[in-house]
Amino acid sequence: MPDGPAPGTLENYTSDLLFAMERLSANPYSIRRLHPTAEMLPFVVDVAAATTVSGWSLEDLHRNGHLFVVDHSYQAKYPVTAGRYTAACTAYFYIHPQSRQFLPLAIKTNVGADLVYTPLDHENDWLLAKAMFNQNDLFHGQIFHLANSHAVTEIVHLAALRTLSDKHPVLVLLKRLMHQAYAIRPVGESVLFRSDGDGLFDQSFALNNAAVRTFATEFYPTVAGPFQSNYLFRDLASRGLVNCTYGPPLLSFPFLDDASVLHAAIQRFMTVFVDAYYRSPSPQLHLGEPLLALDYELQSWIAEASFQAGVIDFPSAPLTSRRTLIDILTHITFLTGVSHHVLNSGALFTTSGILPSHPAALYSPPPTEKGTVSNLMDWLPPAEEAVRQLQLQAFFNRPSLVKENRTLTFLFSGSDELWNKGEETVKRAARDFADEMEEFSQTVKGRAFDEKGLCMGMPMVWRALDPGEIPFFLSV
Repeated sequence: MPDGPAPGTLENYTSDLLFAMERLSANPYSIRRLHPTAEMLPFVVDVAAATTVSGWSLEDLHRNGHLFVVDHSYQAKYPVTAGRYTAACTAYFYIHPQSRQFLPLAIKTNVGADLVYTPLDHENDWLLAKAMFNQNDLFHGQIFHLANSHAVTEIVHLAALRTLSDKHPVLVLLKRLMHQAYAIRPVGESVLFRSDGDGLFDQSFALNNAAVRTFATEFYPTVAGPFQSNYLFRDLASRGLVNCTYGPPLLSFPFLDDASVLHAAIQRFMTVFVDAYYRSPSPQLHLGEPLLALDYELQSWIAEASFQAGVIDFPSAPLTSRRTLIDILTHITFLTGVSHHVLNSGALFTTSGILPSHPAALYSPPPTEKGTVSNLMDWLPPAEEAVRQLQLQAFFNRPSLVKENRTLTFLFSGSDELWNKGEETVKRAARDFADEMEEFSQTVKGRAFDEKGLCMGMPMVWRALDPGEIPFFLSV
């Protein structure tokens, strides 16, 4: 981990702004805005406490579309490794009515005494509450990424292997995107999530390998697995994070700021790629996208994925629009090259997995009453366990990939198989993509704190989606 934690994460680990903004950067997949009329409040916060913290009552925040929630209460039913403990926190976040900053309002443990904490509580109580929530969110992010990136791209790729010839340009492209993709299967079974409980995951996390399997089984068909529903902007809009019609926009959204740049660049390349192979030779032949219709292998792939393979919410056959194909390929590329790494590499080593504020397990049960936390170390990992947690994360960091040119910048570069017989326009688009990623990488690397001690609205420097650092593939 040559660069260490993101600047500001250790220095500002008690900051409520930092804690809240991690939901809009390091793990943007667990938070959603509460709809003022379609959703009830998950739990109640003392009126005086809510008003003192935010300036508004909980009901006013909800009514005006300022209230957000992350709900990890489902984790209360998951099996826990002996000698470790966990909460199953539900947390409220809100847009401050005056400053517009994104901040935490309350955390409910959902276990034991089921306490509700707010920033008004004793400093140690509130720090422990945030650590308990971060523990739940760390588990969510790591296992959600398995179901959302690995599982989804694997099944679509397998359908392509069954229907497309080796020389089909789409399969050649998918092979590039799915480089080493299936490595997680043997690594997961033999090293990470061993059913005998002796895997690396069980050695650090409170929730064990059985919990991992339960989470994936529950979240894949409902939240993580649906294909079109998880298109970047469609997903964020469905959770009220962008283009919200019932609340104010977020003042800062660091994940989206970077993800939108990368997504747009990927989409531009895919547009050139698809147009190069499926553009009608005459403007009069655009109706029905005839070249798509005549590509029987491609049509078989769409049918296989949406029917026999059972990819959830995949575009239905027949494929009649180049735009649909562009969207499919853009989404697969985004999952393998961006979404995967904000959860499993870029942010994990620098933000969402660092200690002391992000323990993988608690080492004492959650308190039964507030005001009793005199020493936070009673709940945090002892030295040996702390080293074990950091070691597990370091196993997943691949700094050597930068020198090997296997980062997102070189996604479409250096592949002779991909371009030997490719269209010249596609080769040029690949060069343009690399140039754009290199320029954006320099922008990300150059980020620093402003005069207010913030970077992109956070008291930490956000560089987790640097295309010159993150792998272009589902690295393990």
